[in-house]
Amino acid sequence: MRALALLALAAGLVALVGCGAAAERKTAVENAFRLKPFARGFDAPVLVTHAPGEPQTFYVVEQPGRVVRLRAGKRTVFLDARREVAYGGEQGLLGLAFHPKYAQNRLLYVAYTSSDGRNTVARYRSNGRTAVRSSRRRLLSVPDPYGNHNGGQLAFGRDGMLYTTIGDGGSGGDPEDRSQDMDSLFGKLLRLDVAKRGADWVIAGLGLRNAWRFSFDRATGDLYLGDVGQGAIEEVSFTPRQSPGLENYGWDLYEGSRRFEDGRPAAGRLVFPVYEYGRDEGNCSVIGGHVYRGSASPRERGRYIFGDYCSGIVWSLNVRSGSARNVRREAFRIQGLTSFGESTSGELFATTQNGVIYRLT
Repeated sequence: MRALALLALAAGLVALVGCGAAAERKTAVENAFRLKPFARGFDAPVLVTHAPGEPQTFYVVEQPGRVVRLRAGKRTVFLDARREVAYGGEQGLLGLAFHPKYAQNRLLYVAYTSSDGRNTVARYRSNGRTAVRSSRRRLLSVPDPYGNHNGGQLAFGRDGMLYTTIGDGGSGGDPEDRSQDMDSLFGKLLRLDVAKRGADWVIAGLGLRNAWRFSFDRATGDLYLGDVGQGAIEEVSFTPRQSPGLENYGWDLYEGSRRFEDGRPAAGRLVFPVYEYGRDEGNCSVIGGHVYRGSASPRERGRYIFGDYCSGIVWSLNVRSGSARNVRREAFRIQGLTSFGESTSGELFATTQNGVIYRLT
């Protein structure tokens, strides 16, 4: 299987209804989100995003190692890193983030599993049309012990820092207990001050299994994070911008809100998911999304939308006072869902394993 197939391999078929699922409404009478094909024919896309200062342009990350620039229906290859990228299962080109001042400095960042077997974050500079290959500089390079749980999301926070995660290292059950080990970068949310030359990555959160897509609410700076479960629970975590301190998301002491193995948190403040769901209806791997801040559907502003890779089910919810409210199952499914993305104006898009990009209108 291609693209994200291995996200499901470590998952069992245990059915569990999450603590927030009781509030879920199976249908939505006033559902404003609709699914509309936007573009087709991409090779295993895992992300669609935008660059500051380019309101009519989209960038599509293809897992085998390319970034395609899409503008006015015309496609050009923005970056071809296939020689540097190891592709297969959960490995490949996984993340892309443009510097907040990209229009001025032309800096961009990519995350991938390298051909020499390492979880990598690299910085490039573009000429405005393509990324300049000779400008590549590695900012993170960590051996990939098992080949799965690579994370790979990249995003800038409101603090101007670059964030990423590389998962717990892989296999199943975090056999080396990396997620709770503060001497390891695995299973952590990592932060880098890209404005400071030679800066080191800092642990901004711990206790993650395989965070497949996190995002910052562009209006509030709050963090939303989808973390793929081991065998029973898929979870969405929430951290407000004004966090009281280091968050410990629980893995591998907890899978969601359920105890997974004995032990004590290594550091930080233990926090539980704002929403979780089980493995019924073919669910297997959460796909974290974005808070809607567009203008096409004003009544939907502030709703966080996310889905599941295997079942294609899509949900949305509001977070108020640290709790999930108005949880709603959307009226459509997105088969082979791999990621959600935003346009410069805050409209939402979704990528699928079969090469189709959808707009959520």
